[in-house]
Amino acid sequence: MKARSLKASQRPSVADFLAEAIFSGRYQPGDFVPKEIDLCEQFAINRSAVRSDLRQLVDVGIIERISGHGSKVRDYEAWNILDPAVTEWMTRYASPNPKIQREILAFRLDVEPYVAMTAARRAKARDLVAIEEAFEGMGQNLHKASSPEDRRLHSDYDVAFHIAIYKATHNIVWAQLSHILRPSIYLLIEMSNVSTANPEESLERHRQVMECIRARQPRDAFLAAQAVLEGTAQALGIEPGENILGRDLGLATTQ
Repeated sequence: MKARSLKASQRPSVADFLAEAIFSGRYQPGDFVPKEIDLCEQFAINRSAVRSDLRQLVDVGIIERISGHGSKVRDYEAWNILDPAVTEWMTRYASPNPKIQREILAFRLDVEPYVAMTAARRAKARDLVAIEEAFEGMGQNLHKASSPEDRRLHSDYDVAFHIAIYKATHNIVWAQLSHILRPSIYLLIEMSNVSTANPEESLERHRQVMECIRARQPRDAFLAAQAVLEGTAQALGIEPGENILGRDLGLATTQ
């Protein structure tokens, strides 16, 4: 019985196969994925197993079943991006897909400057310590980033820097959202840290955010966080767009 259960748990995952194909962009919104019978033959599994795996993608809004036609990839707006399974697939498979990168970046450009501005108003001493420790870790692993492990550590500290700012808002929704967003934040950070032409400039932009939060300068923290993300966009070759929230608001410094 135990051996049979182990064998069943090790069967190929149709959900993972299709998630990789969809998140990497091989199947675009509006495309039909392979039919059930073709997936059965490809993976040498029965139809109920294929349907179970397809159901995983249906439940998170990535595909829809159309009677008599098969399963079609839904528009990005329908995807449950904050579902843990979706964020995991995104981290593992979305790096070749510029459309998904652009959507994540647009969200971060709209949200994180406000998060930094709120952190500048509400951060406590322990929050500043967490931000500074993450920043120092970024610098240490940037200067000796001669191996993949060093580069991974630099990205880990970079993510920790942004998560610490979310937590420094002392808003329970932002704090929880930081955990949910972590995979998508990591996706952009890892790629931009590899492709950036000037990592020292990127580090300096992060330092400016930290200093503005420490100095209780909400408006400057907003603009500094925006500069960090625009640097990310430049490193990835993604156009940030013209409708970034707050760009034309003329934010006044609020103490």
